[in-house]
Amino acid sequence: MKPTAILLLHCPDKQGIISDVTKFITDNKGNIVYLDQYVDREDAMFFMRIEWELENFLIPREKIQDFINTLYAQRYKMEFQLYFNDEKPRMAIFVSKLSHCLYDLLARYKAGEWNVDIPCIISNHEDLRYIADQFKIPYYVWSIKKDHSNKAEVEKAEMELLKKEKISFIVLARYMQIISDDMIKTYPNHIINIHHSFLPAFIGAKPYHRAWERGVKIIGATSHYVTAELDAGPIIEQDVTRITHKDTPESLVLKGKDIEKIVLSRAVTKQIEHKILTYHNKTIIFS
Repeated sequence: MKPTAILLLHCPDKQGIISDVTKFITDNKGNIVYLDQYVDREDAMFFMRIEWELENFLIPREKIQDFINTLYAQRYKMEFQLYFNDEKPRMAIFVSKLSHCLYDLLARYKAGEWNVDIPCIISNHEDLRYIADQFKIPYYVWSIKKDHSNKAEVEKAEMELLKKEKISFIVLARYMQIISDDMIKTYPNHIINIHHSFLPAFIGAKPYHRAWERGVKIIGATSHYVTAELDAGPIIEQDVTRITHKDTPESLVLKGKDIEKIVLSRAVTKQIEHKILTYHNKTIIFS
C-alpha cells in the first residue's frame, strides 16, 4: 500500500469546508483516495474523513498537522486527528476467563486482516495463557483480590506496561472487571468493550439463561467505548440474531458468543482503519 494521510475532523457546519480542505490537498499534489462527510442538522455540526496519498505530496508529513491547524482549525473552530496508514496502531487486549472473543481477535490478526500490532494480552486470571502462547504474544496476569483492595496497585502496573508498549487503544475481550476513571481518562474513546444487548433487562450472571426463561425472540451484542458511566459509552457496532422456542439456554449462549465475536471484530476494524468519530455520546462511523 502507498503511504497515505488520514484526516478526521468535525466543526460547526459552514460553507466552504470541503472545498478548502480538498483544495489544500490537491494544490500540494496530494491524490485523494477517500472522502466521506456527514452533517448533523440537529446540532449543525460537520464531520469528515479524508485520505490522500503522500507519494508526491509537497508538505512533509511532520508539518501537515501544523498547516491544518494554522490554516483551518482556528478558522472553522475545527477539532481534528491526523493519522498515517503506515504507522500501525498498537492494540492491547484485556481478558478474563472467556476465550471466544480472544480467539477471534487473534485469528484475524494472524490471518493478516488487520494493520495492527498486538504487543500484549493482560488478564486477571491465568486461564487463557495457553492461547497467548499459541499466538506467541506476551501474557501478563495481575490477580485482583475479591475485596478489590489491590485494584489501584494492579492498574498502576497495567498502566506502566501500556505506556511502555506505546499502546494506541485497548480492547476488553470479555474482561470482567470495571476499568478505573484514571485509565479511561488516559485512553478517552480508545477502550472498546463488548457485551450482550440484554442490558438493562438482564443484568449479572447467566443473562442468556434468563432471557430464555423470559422467551425473548431476538438476542444481540453491543460494542462501545468505555466511559465512567458503566456500559453507557458511545456505541460503535451492534447486531442481532433471531431465536425461536426450539432454542435452549445452551444454544442461546453459543449464538450469543458468535454475535459477540462478530460485533467486536467490526468495531476493532473501524478503530484500526480510523473510521470512527465521537461527538458527545454518539459515534459517526464512516463507511
